[in-house]
Amino acid sequence: MIKFSGVTKTFGTHTVLDNLNLVIPKGQVTFIIGKSGEGKSVTIKHIMGLLKPDAGRIVVDGEDITDFDIEQLRKYRRKFGMLFQHAALFDSLTVGENVIFPLREHTKMPLPEMLKRVEEVLVQVGLPNIQHKFSTELSTGEKKRVGLARALVARPVVILYDEPTTGMDPLVSEMIDELIVQLSKEEKEMTSVVISHDLKAAMATAENIIFLYKGRIALTGTPADFKTSKDPVVRQFFAGKVEGPMEFL
Repeated sequence: MIKFSGVTKTFGTHTVLDNLNLVIPKGQVTFIIGKSGEGKSVTIKHIMGLLKPDAGRIVVDGEDITDFDIEQLRKYRRKFGMLFQHAALFDSLTVGENVIFPLREHTKMPLPEMLKRVEEVLVQVGLPNIQHKFSTELSTGEKKRVGLARALVARPVVILYDEPTTGMDPLVSEMIDELIVQLSKEEKEMTSVVISHDLKAAMATAENIIFLYKGRIALTGTPADFKTSKDPVVRQFFAGKVEGPMEFL
């Protein structure tokens, strides 16, 4: 679904992505992990076309997006759904108005169809019949699920999760992880990309893991590949130890 070939991105004198080559398979849950400052968010911004690489090519769903202009990018971004770290709901809108927002902005779907689709995705995330509520009336976990419903409503080809369990208690975190897996099974053509520091979630949820270190891939593979890896950097990161070859700033 997504392929980076020799992608380099530098900010000032700091190289964040260094000749990065990665492949994200279609229809799977892929976690991109690594310590802070290793380029996870910069990678996502390149996938979305919010940043352009200094060198290299990016191909998404068979399209080379590297040199897309503004109009091409606007159309291209409709392929994506995004669950932001803090859900990013509009406080002045009801749940229903929040979820319907992408459909109003980007489609010409008749209103009855929009309302039916909103109902469908709210049921899908386990929150039926709350369209009338405001975000201030929701728990943290409910806000996250409403944000996920909004990300799903326009039937994206790729859904991006930005630190979906950061700041969540363990029960809510586990619920979100289970929801990611459930949605991936239900929407078999949809590709899920998760940016996360949560190693437990990655090992339990991911079908594919990409571990970034110094702007490159230290290891990519299944959770089983990571469990059996002898790479000292991988072992240090998964053990959560300061001592080792990995540098901490």
